[in-house]
Amino acid sequence: MPAILLIVLYLGLVCAPLGLAMWQDQPALSLRDALAAGAGMAGLAILQVEFLLSGRFRVISGRIGMDVTMRLHQLLARAASVLILLHPFLYHGPQGLSRGRGPGPGPGANAALDYSWASLWPGLAAWLLLGAVMVMALGRDGLFRHERWRLMHGTMALAMAGLGVLHATRAGRFSSDPVLAGYWWAMLGVATLSLCWVYAVKPMMKRARPWRVAAVTPLAERTWELRLSPEGHSGLRYKPGHFAWISVGHSALSLDENPFSIASSPSDGPDLRFVIKELGDFTNRLGAVKPGTPAYVDAPFGSLTLDGHGDAAGVALIAGGVGIAPMLSHLRALDAAGDPRPRLLIHANRLASQMVCDDELQAMTQHGPLRVVHVLSEPSDGWTGETGFVTPDLLRRHLDTDALKTWVFVLCGPPPMLESVEPALLAMGVPHRNILLEQFSYD
Repeated sequence: MPAILLIVLYLGLVCAPLGLAMWQDQPALSLRDALAAGAGMAGLAILQVEFLLSGRFRVISGRIGMDVTMRLHQLLARAASVLILLHPFLYHGPQGLSRGRGPGPGPGANAALDYSWASLWPGLAAWLLLGAVMVMALGRDGLFRHERWRLMHGTMALAMAGLGVLHATRAGRFSSDPVLAGYWWAMLGVATLSLCWVYAVKPMMKRARPWRVAAVTPLAERTWELRLSPEGHSGLRYKPGHFAWISVGHSALSLDENPFSIASSPSDGPDLRFVIKELGDFTNRLGAVKPGTPAYVDAPFGSLTLDGHGDAAGVALIAGGVGIAPMLSHLRALDAAGDPRPRLLIHANRLASQMVCDDELQAMTQHGPLRVVHVLSEPSDGWTGETGFVTPDLLRRHLDTDALKTWVFVLCGPPPMLESVEPALLAMGVPHRNILLEQFSYD
C-alpha cells in the first residue's frame, strides 16, 4: 500500500467521528462546547488508531520505516493526550440534568453531554489512567525494564481506550447515535485485535518457526557476531537492509526481545548474522550465550532496502558504529550479485579497535568496485586515515558532484550522526529520494 494511501486512511479513521457527528440532527452548540466535544472525539479516535501504529504491521512500517512509524506513534499520542486532557475543561459545566432524571436541559444548557455519574465515571477513570500512562512513558527508561513497561503500556492503553468508548457512548449525545457508537466499538475491537496479534498470534507464529544459536563470535571491542540457524524450516525471506526483533534463550511468548539489523545477505544461505554491541542487559551477556540456545525471530522490518533505486549510478553507505550491520548485508549482496556499480563505505567509530570486519571489507576492495573510508574520532598515534566526524568537507573529499546527484545514499547510525549527515547531503545537492536512513532511537 503506497504511503499516500496510508495517510489518507489514517485521516479518514481519525476524522470519521467528527463527520458522523456533524451529520446528525442535533441542537446547535456554543463554540466552546463544540470544541470540547470535538476535542474528546478526535483524541479518542487518535488513541484508537495508535494501536495500529504500534503493532509492528509491515504494511505500515515497511512503507515509511519503523523509526518513522514509532516517532509518529509518539507524536500522535502526545496530540491525543492534549486533546483528551483539555476535553473536560472546555465544557461550560453541568448546566443541564442528566437524561431520564427530571426535566431536560433549559435554555442555553449544554446539549452535548450527559452528566450522570454512570456516564462520567468511565471518562474520569480514563482521564486519570491517561496521566499514569504519560508518566510511565516519560520515565520508561528508568522505572521499568523495557519488557515489563511494554506489557503495562499496552494493557493500560487498551483499558483507557475501553473506558473512553464507554464514556463517549454513555455521556456524549453525538456518540449515543447508533452509527457513531458502532464506529467506536468497532475501532475498540480493532485495537483489541491489534494487541492480541502482538501478544498472542505472532508469538505462536514464532513458536512454529524456531531458531538456534549457531555461534557467537567476537568481532571487535565489545562487539559480537550472533549467528542464528533455522530449526525445522527453510529460514527467513528478507532483503539487505532489513532488521529483525530477536529473542534468545526465552520462550516464544516472552516480551524479552530486541531489534537488530541483519548483517548477512540472503545469498549467504538460511543462517542470519547480526552485529551486536554491548549496550544493555541482553547485549552485555551475549558473549556467554552458548551454541544451541533456542531463539525466535520476528522479521523482516525496516526501510533501508534498495528497492526503487536500481537506476542509481552508485551506492554510498555511511555508517556509525554498529550501523555497519545493514551495510555489510548490502555489500555482501551486491558482491554476490556481481553488481558493477561503484560503491563507497564510510564507517565512523571512536577507536580503531571498534572497526568491524575490516579484513572482509578490504578483500572486497581488491576484487570489486568498493572503496572503504574509516573515520575515527579518537585516533591513536600513527593513524593515517580520516579523523573527527563525517562532515561536509569529508564527504566532498570522497564524492564528486556527479555522485552526489546520481548515487543512492544509505545511512545508519546514532541520531547525532544522522542529524548532521542528512542535512549536509541535502545541502550538497543530493535529492531527498536518494537518501535512505534508519535510526537506532525512536526518540
